[in-house]
Amino acid sequence: MVDASLYRSPFEGHRLGERPALDGSVGVHVRAGMVPNAVLVSTWVSGEAELHAALAQLLGQAPPGLTGQTLVTQLGLLMRTGPEEWLLIGDGRSDACAAMRAAIGADVGGVTDLSHARCRIKVQGPRCLDTLSKLFALDCRPTAFPVGELRLSGHHHLPCSLHRLAETEFDLYVFTTYAHDQLASLLDAALEYGVNLEHIR
Repeated sequence: MVDASLYRSPFEGHRLGERPALDGSVGVHVRAGMVPNAVLVSTWVSGEAELHAALAQLLGQAPPGLTGQTLVTQLGLLMRTGPEEWLLIGDGRSDACAAMRAAIGADVGGVTDLSHARCRIKVQGPRCLDTLSKLFALDCRPTAFPVGELRLSGHHHLPCSLHRLAETEFDLYVFTTYAHDQLASLLDAALEYGVNLEHIR
């Protein structure tokens, strides 16, 4: 769990507020900040069934079965990020990492706290898809990328995971190391549509 008093935001230095388009409109709204909890749970090929069962017992429901699927649980948002791994984004109200470690033994899988290493950029607005299409080679039609699902992608050789919250609303999960520049790229892509950077925390 990230103690906010010990960390400086990797987004520090970006100017807050509106930068309207030539016609005065603001078509993209952006918020950026650290995540309260980010916990990676992984295993080896032969251990997937046992880890799946351990997660189901801990959460009281089956975890997402396919890469890209997500599930809201009592510990937070659980995302299937690979064949043998899940990423849990917690809300900070409970120690998700400790709960995972208590439920998943070392013989079943690994539990890694990545709270210090992940950031979230929220993007929404009527020109959201136009902006994202400049950076990500993704098919964002609802049939190809349904609301609630996750896509593993990237831009400028930097990884990024996109979680679709609504038709024109996304959470982007990026590595802390590259977060400042990835936000800069996003803001630059949105400038022609008008962009508002609402707050950073």
